[in-house]
Amino acid sequence: MKSIKVRSVRSIPLGAEIVVADNSGARSLKVISVKGFKSRTRKLASAAVGDLVTGAVVKGDVDNRHKVVQAVVIRQKKEYARPDGIRVSFEDNACVILKDVKLGTPKGTVIKGPVAKEVALRWSQVGKLASILLWKQNSLIHGIEVLNLESKESIVTMHQIILNKN
Repeated sequence: MKSIKVRSVRSIPLGAEIVVADNSGARSLKVISVKGFKSRTRKLASAAVGDLVTGAVVKGDVDNRHKVVQAVVIRQKKEYARPDGIRVSFEDNACVILKDVKLGTPKGTVIKGPVAKEVALRWSQVGKLASILLWKQNSLIHGIEVLNLESKESIVTMHQIILNKN
């Protein structure tokens, strides 16, 4: 895990149920704690894109259900600003379950949906598995080819990407 300078909005509080975007067998995860969260006394911890969270699997395969796992948040609904001025938001809150936290290797082999640039920079193993990577305002890395998107606003959402791609 690398440290990156991004002041993203922390919008996923403790107790939130988020979608698991890989093929590890889990479908939904309830956030229990956020690694490295520091704040004033009695304030509820919350996570943002690229944060490491601990969660309990709520929905999924029978062998995965009710297990406590480590995961990385790859998408969030709440809009956040990048240092270059671009504002980014996604359709859902999603995470990827990790097999080894120190190396950052995901448990699954495929990640469904787009992954934020901040996650790919901080967690390189997760970035390698991403099929869609949201990098710049007008470009989207889909596998190897780079698709140019004609968006007139500086807000890029997953819904707009799908509409502009077709």
